[in-house]
Amino acid sequence: MTTEREKDSVTGTETTGHEWDGIRELDTPPPSWLMWIFYLSIVFAAVYVVLYPAIPLGGSYTKGVLGYSSREALDVSMAQLRKAQGQYLVQINAKSPAEILKDPQLRTFAVRGGLVAFGDNCAACHNLGGTGRHAYPSLADDVWLWGGKPADIYATLKYGIRSGHDKTRTSAMLPFGTGQKMTEPQTADVAEYVLSLTKRSKDAAAVTRGAALYGRQCASCHGKSGGGDQKQGAPALNDQIWLYGGTKAEIIAQIVRPKMGVMPAWVDRLKDETLKMLSVYVHALGGGK
Repeated sequence: MTTEREKDSVTGTETTGHEWDGIRELDTPPPSWLMWIFYLSIVFAAVYVVLYPAIPLGGSYTKGVLGYSSREALDVSMAQLRKAQGQYLVQINAKSPAEILKDPQLRTFAVRGGLVAFGDNCAACHNLGGTGRHAYPSLADDVWLWGGKPADIYATLKYGIRSGHDKTRTSAMLPFGTGQKMTEPQTADVAEYVLSLTKRSKDAAAVTRGAALYGRQCASCHGKSGGGDQKQGAPALNDQIWLYGGTKAEIIAQIVRPKMGVMPAWVDRLKDETLKMLSVYVHALGGGK
C-alpha cells in the first residue's frame, strides 16, 4: 500500500494516495446536490426534535413545543370510529343473529366486523376463511356437529364445546376398545361397516358382522344410516368429512380411544355484539342453514 498522492493518468483526478493490489482510490468529492440533502436532513432533524416528542429521558421524554402525542391522536380517532359505529352496534345488541341477517345494511356491517374478529380469535384453529384443518372442523361447508342455524352458531360461540362453562354443549363417545364394549376383531368389523357407508369397504363378511354391532352400540348416537345427530353433537359417518381421519386404522383408533376436542366459551372474552357479528360471519361463509 502506498500513501503518495498523485494524479490518475486516466481521469486526471488526484488520488488519495491509497493503493491496494494496484487499485488507486480517487479523491472524488460527493456531488453538491447530495451534500445539500445531507445538510437539510440535519436541519429537519433539529426542527423535529424541537417540535415533536423525540428524546427519551429515563421514564419520560421531551414533549416537543407542539404537544403532539400519537397515542392521544389514536384515542381521538378510535372515539370517532366508535361513534360512527355506534348506530350499528346498538341495533346489533338489540337483535338476534337471525334478525341481523334479514337487514342487508346490518348484515354487511356484521360480516365485516366478524371477519376481523375471526382473524383475531378463531383463525388459529379454524384457518382463515373457516376452511378448518385436522381435528378442527371446517366452518365453510354445510356439515355441522351442533347445527348451522344462526342461533346454533351463536350458542356454540358463546358457551363453547366441553369448555367447562355451565351452559356449554357436551357430548362424549365411550371408549369401545380394550375389550370393555367390543373385542379387537369386533372394532375392526365396525370400522369396516363404517367404511361401507361411503362405499369404501372391500370385505362383505366383515360389513355384515359390523352392521349388527353398529346397530347395538353406535346407531343410537350416529343414526341407523350413519347420518349423525346434531342434538347430541354426534358426527355423520356417511360422508367423507372426518375430523380425525377416515382410514380404517384411524376409524378403529377413534372407536377404541376416541378423541374429543374442546372449544372455549367466548361469553366472558368477547362482547355480545362481537359474538353476534362472528355468528353472522360464520353463517355467511357458505354453509349456514
